[in-house]
Amino acid sequence: MADSEEFTPKDLAELLMETGHHHHQAYISADGVDPEWALWYSGYLQSRMWDRAGVIPTRSRLIQLLLNAEESYNASGSSDPWPPIYAAQMLAALNG
Repeated sequence: MADSEEFTPKDLAELLMETGHHHHQAYISADGVDPEWALWYSGYLQSRMWDRAGVIPTRSRLIQLLLNAEESYNASGSSDPWPPIYAAQMLAALNG
């Protein structure tokens, strides 16, 4: 992540990839399958984001942003990597 105080979409995309890796490791016996993945992700993200995004997002807000990003991404039919797309959408919502 960049050393500056600004939290960029690239920073969040990298954090989402890191989060995904750690989530998969935590759920290795289920091959990463977790129906409550957004809850797990929100705790991991919140502990690393804090106010770098300009706000201190609650876990519930992060869950909402993650689920909204997932729904939008799935509806788009995109085959592009999901972390940058989720990151841009999540930061836009946080800063909007």
